[in-house]
Amino acid sequence: MDLVIPDFGLLFWMVVSFSILLLILRKFAWKPLLKMIQDREDEIAKSLDSANAAKAQMEQLTAQNEAIMKEARAEREAMLREAKETKDKIVAEAQTAAKAEADKMILAARQEIEAEREAAKSEIYSKVAELSVNIAEKILRRELSSKNKQDEYVEELVKNISLN
Repeated sequence: MDLVIPDFGLLFWMVVSFSILLLILRKFAWKPLLKMIQDREDEIAKSLDSANAAKAQMEQLTAQNEAIMKEARAEREAMLREAKETKDKIVAEAQTAAKAEADKMILAARQEIEAEREAAKSEIYSKVAELSVNIAEKILRRELSSKNKQDEYVEELVKNISLN
């Protein structure tokens, strides 16, 4: 039982040595340990603050990114709209130019047809005049002594003309 219940002297020296150890630890170890713990706590708080600031900045950047994307979409839509308007304008101009060119070609064709018609009329008139001159020449060459001979000759010439 001596092992279970310590002596008073042993107990005294244990209390004294524990008190001395406690004073030494308090003087040299406790303050640096508390200082390290306080520094660590401050560093953790600082890290949390910077994490919260980073989170807020990230949210702000996300909002800015969304605004930029929205602006880019609007810009793209405006560019597409402008390109479509330009295309429509170019197509309309091309159609107008083609219609004008077609109208010019039709007018030129009509003028050419009219010129050919006039040329054909002139040619017909000249042929008729030439034939008239030929007929008159033949009539004058023949001796026309009587009215009967003249009528017979005119009828013969008319028959010849209609056969040609």
